[in-house]
Amino acid sequence: MSTILFTNVNILDSTGAQPFLGEVLIVEERIAEVRPGTGNLPREGAQVIDGRGQTLMSGLCDAHTHFTWNDGDLNGLETMQVEEHLLHTVQSAKAYIDYGYTMCFGAASAKKRLDVVVRNAINAGDIPGPRYLANGQEVATTAGDLVPGITQIADGVEEMRKVVRETIGLGVDQIKLSISGEEITGSKAATDTYITEEELQVAVDEAHRRHVRVCTHARSRDSVIISLKTGVDMIYHASYIDDEGMDMLEAAKDRVFVAPAINWLVATLHDAEAFGYSHEAAEQAGYARELDIAVKAIREMRRRGIRVLPGGDYGFAWTPRGTYARDLDHFVKLFGYTEMEAIIAATALGGELFQKPNELGKVLPGFYADLILVDGNPLEDITILQDLTKLTAVMKNGEFHREPVDHVVSNPETADLAMSRN
Repeated sequence: MSTILFTNVNILDSTGAQPFLGEVLIVEERIAEVRPGTGNLPREGAQVIDGRGQTLMSGLCDAHTHFTWNDGDLNGLETMQVEEHLLHTVQSAKAYIDYGYTMCFGAASAKKRLDVVVRNAINAGDIPGPRYLANGQEVATTAGDLVPGITQIADGVEEMRKVVRETIGLGVDQIKLSISGEEITGSKAATDTYITEEELQVAVDEAHRRHVRVCTHARSRDSVIISLKTGVDMIYHASYIDDEGMDMLEAAKDRVFVAPAINWLVATLHDAEAFGYSHEAAEQAGYARELDIAVKAIREMRRRGIRVLPGGDYGFAWTPRGTYARDLDHFVKLFGYTEMEAIIAATALGGELFQKPNELGKVLPGFYADLILVDGNPLEDITILQDLTKLTAVMKNGEFHREPVDHVVSNPETADLAMSRN
């Protein structure tokens, strides 16, 4: 059996307890024991990692993941050939786990099967990547598609039923419907809604019948309300939620999740100018207003105990791969979360999103060993989770994706080799 012992680590277990100096024993793919202090757990036959006082915590979760976005002009997603697109998607999956993300929840695929194929390759151990729940292409009604060429169009109840069934047949874990607008399109306002309740209901019913969850791009007031009425599982954005929607969301808080993808709004306002979309243009389009309204809404969601997860719509030119943990800083600085609350949202709530609350997202016995070793204390400076050089080890399922070689005190394989030579 593979056995790994982390010793001399500050354990941030995502229960809400303060970190404590201790040891974590991993046997095969799971955490076997967690104990305070050092020298209390057996070392025989184990690979021993001296954490040197660094923080050992759960791997992170991104709740709004686009492996297939191209870090550039999204209009190019339609014309990118599938071979190059697959390579990009594989590289994107690796980038997430490089940065300590061990759980990613797919929010739409640019081509029908890319998410599914890459998920299967990760699960088979053929390529590196996080645990992944795959999506299909977005579904929208006529005039409701946000990016040309990567959206399936379905009008009316029966056409919606057919498209949803076809998407489910590809083997997706969830489907996504674009049901409100997006200001950057120039023609589809975020306050507008492009689907009927009846169309959305049939999509939800068909998906749930096959044990597939449903996500909605829902910025407008009405899009949030019909998402809640029809039983949608994940609501993206929810910027313009009103009091009625907030009450409905609170009533459903044990069932539904929200991922505001706030970094898209922040970056579009402050970082897009270098790519030809000026701050003035973003303000004029309404992004400053939406950001202000959305921040107030998420603060109210926090107050009401609604499950809000990070995931910032990464993969656009001004939200490139590798910047994922900016979301956690936004949770603290914009939404009023404590650093501990932000980390719990990115870890323990990820386990809930993955429907494994007793197996993923915490550093506790019996949980999967999906861990990161951080050179510093994210409770004092949460921005260190954005710094790749501060992530000295990444582990998924009890296996190192990146091993801290200079921290290894003893390795049973090298020890056995040394004994055989003597």
